Amino acid sequence: MQAIVVEELGGPEVLELRDDDDPAVGPGQVAVDVAAAGVNYIDTYHRSGLYEMPLPFTPGLEGAGTIQAVGEGVEGWSVGDHVAWSGSMGSYADRVVANADGIVRIPEGVNPETAAAAMLQGMTAHFLTHDTFPLSSGDRCLVHAGAGGVGLLTIQMAKVRGAEVFTTVGSEEKAALAREAGADHVILYRDVDFVAAVEDLAGPRPLDVVYDGVGAATFEGGLRLLRPRGMMVTFGNASGAVEPIAPLELSRHGSLFLTRPTLFHHIADRESLEHRAEVLFQLIAHDRLAVRIGHRLALADAADAHRMLEARETTGKVLLLP
Repeated sequence: MQAIVVEELGGPEVLELRDDDDPAVGPGQVAVDVAAAGVNYIDTYHRSGLYEMPLPFTPGLEGAGTIQAVGEGVEGWSVGDHVAWSGSMGSYADRVVANADGIVRIPEGVNPETAAAAMLQGMTAHFLTHDTFPLSSGDRCLVHAGAGGVGLLTIQMAKVRGAEVFTTVGSEEKAALAREAGADHVILYRDVDFVAAVEDLAGPRPLDVVYDGVGAATFEGGLRLLRPRGMMVTFGNASGAVEPIAPLELSRHGSLFLTRPTLFHHIADRESLEHRAEVLFQLIAHDRLAVRIGHRLALADAADAHRMLEARETTGKVLLLP
């Protein structure tokens, strides 16, 4: 099999394509031939060392494909089943071994590339808008990086919930995508100060919640836009990790709530994973959620995928195709 291997931490150049033996399938596991692997910001955190990983490792948590072998004790799965996952390390490969309790079945009407593109980012958008701050009709939210994979899906999920959506993007091309996804107000953050732009549109401190996957560059500004007792949801570090904040700062801004959620705590048990994936796939199958695949690259081009992602040159989802 072929796989991307990281021997030392660093920039995208440390991602090397290598030939390796097929992985052994242990009890409770399945081997899957990978049709597509999703590229996510968390992969860059693993590669750089921001999130600690033992070396060497094959990155990638997300993908979709076809079961090739079933390990001892696995029930309910068979060779030939089409499945997807969002928590199996080693997905940047043409074959991956996954725990059987961490995969979900791809339903009719959803193709493997769409499933791979939707799992991690789609379930993230779902828990942000339905659990972390459950939006309701009339709520106002800000979604940073609105033309990215999570951003486009979060905008759509927020509109399903009836919210008024503000979003930031970096270009006119990305603005068009955000509007197509349903954003009510699109701000080109490179041209204007996004705090002033939101306040010009809606007045001082108009927001109920900020969904911030950008991190250091946008965090402080987001706090200034929240109403008293509003919520800052910082869930990513695209521009770098947020510096520590004193609890008194939250009080000064109006008794704000601050949370740093992660998907894996929202799909920690089988029931939660199946429920969230089922809702996601139903929205996709019934054309209520559009999954944009902006970039398809060969597995050998994983380093280019990381460069594009970190330079914020991508729109929608980035996939690696073995």
